[in-house]
Amino acid sequence: MANGELTKGRVTTADIVQKLWQQCHVLKDDGVSNQDYVNELTYLLFLKMMEETELEKERIPSGYRWADLEAKEGLDQLDHYKRTLLDLGKTGDPTVQAIFIDAQTKLRKPTNLKTLTTALHKLDWFSAREEGLGELYEGLLEKNAADKKSGAGQYFTPRPLIDCIVRLMKPQVGEIIQDPAAGTAGFLVAADRYIKDHTDDFFHLTPAEAFFQRNNALTGIELVPDTHRLALMNLMLHGIDGSITLGDSLSPDGEGLGKADLILTNPPFGTKKGGGRPTRSDFSVTAETSNKQLAFVEHIVRALKPGGRAAVVLPDNVLFEDNTGRRLRQWVMELANLHTILRLPTGIFYAQGVKTNVLFLTRGTTDRANTKGVWVYDLRANMPSFGKTRALTSADFAPFEAAYGDDPHGTAPRTDEGEEGRFRYFSRADITARNDNLDISWLRDDSDDAEDDLTDPEDIAAAILGHLRAALAEVEAVDAELAGEEPVLVEIQA
Repeated sequence: MANGELTKGRVTTADIVQKLWQQCHVLKDDGVSNQDYVNELTYLLFLKMMEETELEKERIPSGYRWADLEAKEGLDQLDHYKRTLLDLGKTGDPTVQAIFIDAQTKLRKPTNLKTLTTALHKLDWFSAREEGLGELYEGLLEKNAADKKSGAGQYFTPRPLIDCIVRLMKPQVGEIIQDPAAGTAGFLVAADRYIKDHTDDFFHLTPAEAFFQRNNALTGIELVPDTHRLALMNLMLHGIDGSITLGDSLSPDGEGLGKADLILTNPPFGTKKGGGRPTRSDFSVTAETSNKQLAFVEHIVRALKPGGRAAVVLPDNVLFEDNTGRRLRQWVMELANLHTILRLPTGIFYAQGVKTNVLFLTRGTTDRANTKGVWVYDLRANMPSFGKTRALTSADFAPFEAAYGDDPHGTAPRTDEGEEGRFRYFSRADITARNDNLDISWLRDDSDDAEDDLTDPEDIAAAILGHLRAALAEVEAVDAELAGEEPVLVEIQA
């Protein structure tokens, strides 16, 4: 066979993901949403991949394996599937138990279960193993996140952004890497991939170092049970046994995470449910606020070892909010070197109109005057409208990465590009003169009306929804101020 024929006949992970995702539309008449479908695939893919990787004898009890399920028909298969989900949630294997605990199927028609098991059986598993089963699963998570109606974008950070952050932060062998709002574990998987790429898949490590990387290097917490399930599956399929626990980082669970060398995270935006406050005994600055992103910043600074570094995705209000927000920024700049802020384009998370940033900081070896100045890179002004018609890519971050430099702590030589450029330096005195407001922009933005160029109906609807939520947040903030309360950001759900 000619090389061209080989290439033509080769099945890629993207092809497999597309085939699997097509089944989602088949199940719509069974009341199965995209999010439900991903959960359903998690259960079925786990069983199938245990068979494909020949691990099922070690981890899955006899009678509950893929072949046992696939061999059955009709209502008998659906009943067996329900029993499998229930009983695997009680098994002795900690990872298996965590993935299946409280698992319930949303499938009601036996024919739809048969459709899924048949589709999984027919996949090109040789190609899937060649490219990596983890890549296959990440592809499904990305498909789900791209569906704005599913709301999955609230926990899925775009991979080009994750990869950019990881390249700049340079995870190292032997470091404790933490994500206190783990989502589907995208940051932890990318950090593991970075280290593997720089150690020939741990080949150059000692046995003790390799064991640490597989079992102890990565840690985190996820609050939502279904998302926690997806995270565990994602780690497992990437050959990682790192610990992501189900819990709340703003409770004593977060204290139990311990200290980290590197924190990479995209914490949830909004307020704690019911307006609740953090229940951390070690919190002081944000102990009385229900604003989750402010409280997560306090966790990050407290959780870093001296000299430890962090990159965190945060909404604009963290940069300008008064009262607790200002006290938090002052506290952070004392204890840590907040050396770089990346102003992100709109539309890459929830919708047009939701404005976010990446804050890069290093915990000081002392707790005094660590931030001498802040570099701000504006990747928001005069940028395209991102959405289905214009996907975010790694190339979009290349100029920022070049400006940031090779040092993860932000100490590489840098150039202030002036008022016409995207990268500028502001001294601590400059920031003090601004009442510690770090929401700094200087470029004239001609892209404010860029939403007029949106063509995809979902992008247009998401843009409208984003503006409505932003307006609601402003109304609630004014209402809280009139009532003499501290303004908070409303919960944003995509």
